[in-house]
Amino acid sequence: MTTTPHMSGPPGTPAARPLGVAAIGYAFMGKAHSNAWRNVASFFDVPAFEQKVLVGRDAKAVADAAAKYGWAESATDWRTVITRDDIDIIDICAPGWMHAEIAIAALEAGKHVLLEKPLANTLAEAELMTAAAAKARARGVQSMVGFNYRRVPALALARELIKEGRLGTVRQVRAAYMQDWLADPDSPMTWRLNKETAGSGALGDIASHAIDQVLFLLADSATEVSGRLHTFTPVRPGKNGPEEVTVDDAAWATLSLASGAVASVEVSRVATGQKNSLKLEIYGDKGSILFDLENLNELKFLDATVPVREQGFRRILVNEPAHPYMDAWWPQGHIIGWEHTFTHEIRDFLAAVGSGGSPSPSFEEGLTVQRVLAAIEESASAKSSVIQLTSTGPADTAGTTEGA
Repeated sequence: MTTTPHMSGPPGTPAARPLGVAAIGYAFMGKAHSNAWRNVASFFDVPAFEQKVLVGRDAKAVADAAAKYGWAESATDWRTVITRDDIDIIDICAPGWMHAEIAIAALEAGKHVLLEKPLANTLAEAELMTAAAAKARARGVQSMVGFNYRRVPALALARELIKEGRLGTVRQVRAAYMQDWLADPDSPMTWRLNKETAGSGALGDIASHAIDQVLFLLADSATEVSGRLHTFTPVRPGKNGPEEVTVDDAAWATLSLASGAVASVEVSRVATGQKNSLKLEIYGDKGSILFDLENLNELKFLDATVPVREQGFRRILVNEPAHPYMDAWWPQGHIIGWEHTFTHEIRDFLAAVGSGGSPSPSFEEGLTVQRVLAAIEESASAKSSVIQLTSTGPADTAGTTEGA
């Protein structure tokens, strides 16, 4: 394993030991992050670190997960863990309703924080977290939101092409993130279907990814938003009988961007036959890009500057060493998978922590997405009215509107 110099103490103090990492949460995201922590140093040059402790509420279950996922120990009290001197990084994989409390406490304790998206369940929480992150950053404590699709090599390549002007002036974007795990009306109730615990449904869960991609790929910002939310199955089977679903199954939005481009966003968790399909279509006056997460090694690119008789979307297999992240993996032509995006994410986070730089997406960038989500929710409540976005959030509602 190759490592680079790093800092596990205050800025300016040489580290005497590897960075100590604690992850909070061991279910879906905890498993994905654990896999990345376990593998990142085998492929990338990163600061030395140790998987110290995995935290969860069920003592036996988290102990079993820790042993399985490569953590040295397990714990059930995250508050105690963040006070430990041997812990430098807190990776928060817990549900959204816990994000604000854990992240703020960890930042105040001087721990670097990696946090799963979306930033929080409400805009007010997200603003408090962003303020805490800014205060911590002034002390050399870093934070990042886990929008892992930024680390799909094909999408990283798409951003490069757009930045290089290969699409010219972007006019329209279509982003559709479709899943079907709730298509069956008899699928049981979970915490993800309760507004108190999840904040929102498809809006916060997957529209957050789609919106982040629109803003990130185009290096743009939203100025106006209109949206609609819908719940197709209002009641689902619970442990003690039928339970009300209090979040959305699907969401639609139109975003006006500062550049003049217009983006449509559609997300659903009831789109029968769509398993995990994030489709992006970006249309400029000199070219276009198509992407589908279910074919994440491929990017389709049309160059409209060549003669019409030669135009057509060409398939780029994003597996060459010259492509983003790919020089660390396999010989060209050998594909990578969804799990690699988390490895890339943690590689970038560790690199920033090791260098003292500010990782991206920052909490400020996460807050930007949160404001768009809040505006969509506000618009939906007002029968799809157009909501103006300012630098501080939806007009007349900054700090109060609930988001995802």
